[in-house]
Amino acid sequence: MDVNNLFRKNSIILLVEDNPDDVELTLRAFRKYNFTNDIIVANDGEEALEIIFERANNKKLKPDLILLDISLPKVNGIEVLRQIKTNDITKTIPVIILTSSNEEKDLVESYNYGANSYIRKPVDFKMFIDVVKEIGLYWLLLNNPPVK
Repeated sequence: MDVNNLFRKNSIILLVEDNPDDVELTLRAFRKYNFTNDIIVANDGEEALEIIFERANNKKLKPDLILLDISLPKVNGIEVLRQIKTNDITKTIPVIILTSSNEEKDLVESYNYGANSYIRKPVDFKMFIDVVKEIGLYWLLLNNPPVK
């Protein structure tokens, strides 16, 4: 299936990732499938919260999808998730945990705090690209979110 230009235009993706190599891999995967979305990168949990809540006040700029790592400096991903999902303005934003953590505790906590999905990052680059494509197909094309 050719996914080129299938993704909703003007969708905003927030990638919260502190590892520069993982950021680059994710952005390469987005480019490979011609995501036409705006992609904002936050390098730690504190920066992510600032972006999310600043943009939440302007509903047109609120992220449509958040890809969130768990192991982050300053504020960890679980706390970022908790703050997103307990706020009336941001709780409907889909949050996909995209992490290398194999800890069962992280998986359980993520779902307990309202994660929409929990995906362990594949080590293999091709598999990683395929995971990003599937995330995009489902969350930006097939899923029907509430109107902003």
